[in-house]
Amino acid sequence: MKKYHRFLLISAVFGLLIWGQALSGCAPTKLYSIDMKYDASRVVAPEYLKPEGKALEAVITVAEFADRRRVEDEKIIGRVIEKNGTNVMVFPRYVLASRAVAGGIQDYLKQAGYRIATAARWDLDEEAMPAATGRLLIGGSIDEMQINTRRGFPTNTYTASVKLTVIFADITEGRIVYTRRVEATAAREHISFSEKRMGYYASELLGEAIRNVFEDRAVAQQIKELATQ
Repeated sequence: MKKYHRFLLISAVFGLLIWGQALSGCAPTKLYSIDMKYDASRVVAPEYLKPEGKALEAVITVAEFADRRRVEDEKIIGRVIEKNGTNVMVFPRYVLASRAVAGGIQDYLKQAGYRIATAARWDLDEEAMPAATGRLLIGGSIDEMQINTRRGFPTNTYTASVKLTVIFADITEGRIVYTRRVEATAAREHISFSEKRMGYYASELLGEAIRNVFEDRAVAQQIKELATQ
């Protein structure tokens, strides 16, 4: 009899565990978080951008970007539409989008051969430039950035877009000398869905936008002129 009661108790506990796992598996996800850091380790910068002579010793300061998207919370960078129609917000896992963009530009310029310093967020006001090292300050704004996913069967649809305004300023003279606006969009279909995949697509798109910034020869000219003065 005791063995039978013990068997019933063990069976009941095991059943509760299975039931609890089933409930947690069915519970809706409240949010998703992604790592959108741009990996610049394989960047091959154009030859016209690479520093020469005095520019090799110059320091370029990159400020955290201003976030000018029309969103209720700047931490939100996208949404996932679940199969049942529920909208779930997507957040950056480690740093805000404003820092991710600045960090991507810093890493790109480092790979190109420049020395880099960082600065606090800049609102792009010429009268309120942040404390910086060197003569060239790079800042800007995020005008649009989102990574959206619609879950479905047999594939999931990923769409992403980013629009940036990148500002180049002469710290010594306290003025903006050049403005570059870039945008990039992408759409992907894939059978699998994961935060890692969303992060990969967001990082890939951010990288494309950053590369577009420095494909402009006028940008390279401004960098070299200010870096060598």
